[in-house]
Order: sequence, then structure tokens, then C-alpha cells
Amino acid sequence: MTENPDEQRRARGLAMYASQFGLSVDEVAEHMTAMLGSHMAEEAWQSGAGAWTGRDLSMRDRSLVVIASLVTQGGVDARLRGHLRWAIDNGATRAELHALMALLAVYIGYPRASTGMELLREELGPEE
Repeated sequence: MTENPDEQRRARGLAMYASQFGLSVDEVAEHMTAMLGSHMAEEAWQSGAGAWTGRDLSMRDRSLVVIASLVTQGGVDARLRGHLRWAIDNGATRAELHALMALLAVYIGYPRASTGMELLREELGPEE
């Protein structure tokens, strides 16, 4: 029996978050439900499936866009830390992430970009 499209989308979302958090699908479902509650976790799985799949952007590209967005928003350090680590798994390099922070300083301002750089260095270390 074939799963319906909503179940397939949910499964893709769970797989993406499992990859991001370094957990099994079962573990990520429990983790996110405990962290966000069941309704918000379900929303994340459904939206994550669409945002992190498709042919037009690579996972590396998606990671860089998300990191730039999180640094621009500010105040989302816990989310940024996870995405910085996941970006490496998705093919970004430390040097690219350092260059991204320097570029963001020009366009969004030094305070937020420097916070992003501090978090990057804490999570991944200095440039190689």
C-alpha cells in the first residue's frame, strides 16, 4: 500500500530534521515534540520537507541561505549553531562560512555578523 502524499511529506521532513540533529527519525520525532509541542513539531516536519528538498538548490546552497537569514534575524543563536554544524555536512567549508560572515557584515551590519562569526568559531573553530 502506498503512503498518501501528506505522510510522504511528513516522512521527508522527519528525515531532514533527523539529519540536521544527528538523530534517528524516531529520536527526532520525540526530541522535537518535547521541544516544541506536538502541533508545532508537526508544522516543522511538513514545512521542512518542502524547504529542504527539490532540485533547484543544493543542500549546501540551502544551508548558506538559512545561515545568512538566521544571522540577519539575530537572537536565534541555538538555531544558528545547529545550522552551522549541519552546513559542513551539507558540503560547505569553514572558509566559506567565514567568508559569508564577513560579507554579511557589509550588508547587515557588524554587530549581527560578528555574533555570527563568534558562534561559528565556537562551533567549528577558526579558519583552517
